[in-house]
Amino acid sequence: MREFDVTIGGGVLHAYDSGTGGAHALPVVWHHGTPNIGTPPRPLLDHADRLGLRLVGYDRPGYGGSTPRPDRTVASAGADTADVVDALDAPDAAGARPGRPFAVLGHSGGGPHALACAALLPDRVVAAVSISGLAPYDPTRDADWFAGFSDLGAASLRAAVAGRAAKEEYESVEHEGDMGFIAADGAAFDGEWGWIMEVVRPALAAGPAPLIDDDLAYVRDWGFAPSSIRSPVRLVHGGLDRMVPAAHSAQLARSIPHAVIDLTPDDGHISILRRAAAALEWIAAQRDERPNES
Repeated sequence: MREFDVTIGGGVLHAYDSGTGGAHALPVVWHHGTPNIGTPPRPLLDHADRLGLRLVGYDRPGYGGSTPRPDRTVASAGADTADVVDALDAPDAAGARPGRPFAVLGHSGGGPHALACAALLPDRVVAAVSISGLAPYDPTRDADWFAGFSDLGAASLRAAVAGRAAKEEYESVEHEGDMGFIAADGAAFDGEWGWIMEVVRPALAAGPAPLIDDDLAYVRDWGFAPSSIRSPVRLVHGGLDRMVPAAHSAQLARSIPHAVIDLTPDDGHISILRRAAAALEWIAAQRDERPNES
């Protein structure tokens, strides 16, 4: 796994290039959950290589090796992701980079960030997948948005709705209770998707600041409307998910033109990641159907 830094503004994004699929393969940018760092998932590397897809990732601002950016929006992922993909290629003699097309794949809190890329970079994003992703928060439908969350999940996000000070106070103490995992999630943790803990621990090492920035971004204006997305979108969700209820993907499916929804009734928030390999297959199919632009 090659790691590199991309300079943006007054800071850096720390990025990862798995090398799967070869140098000229379609990049698929992994958008990580909250709180994670951005290493592309090890359980997907062989699948990506077989499909000729180049898995790439980066730490969102504040996580891992990326410079903090308080009060960032979900929409900021569009420019950040484009900068990471552009850094995969050497500039030409004039200093320009080719601006190659790419796809995006996000899990949980990474879902909105993947959708931001599809909305804001329509000429570059070949396909977008959101797994267990959130829908935009609408204060006029607060009860509907929070319906189905575990008690801890709802409390954490309600603190974010109340503002930065309330969210910082919430994260300053330890909370006990039901996080929303189900038995199927436990089985996934015991298998190859136990990998998740490898990206959770380093994400928490420097404290809760990036998690706070994530949650604040989820519950305020995202900076784009999902209804504006024209790239192919696949929404993947487990019907028993209580960390992000499946109603969020259902809401997104009603908003995004031509979105495809893959709902598995017996999966939770982590066990649904066993559908990620199928999502890569779908991305490869979108790539193969894309007109040759050369």
